[in-house]
Amino acid sequence: MSAKIRNRIKELRLSRGWSQQQLAENVGVSRQSINSIERDRYVPSLLLALTFARVFDCSTDDIFSMEDHNENSASGN
Repeated sequence: MSAKIRNRIKELRLSRGWSQQQLAENVGVSRQSINSIERDRYVPSLLLALTFARVFDCSTDDIFSMEDHNENSASGN
């Protein structure tokens, strides 16, 4: 079984009217890191995830979710 982490970073950022650069400055990373996270190319560390929660004033569960993908589900294994 494998899992994919999904996030709502872009949705939350846009709802506040922030640019990627503004969010990056608020959480202490580069704009490129924000871009990679929003495009699901990079899963942030626990520390960064907690920082996002603080900046967005919500829980990490409100930002991140895990999608389970069972590679053998079609074969019943």
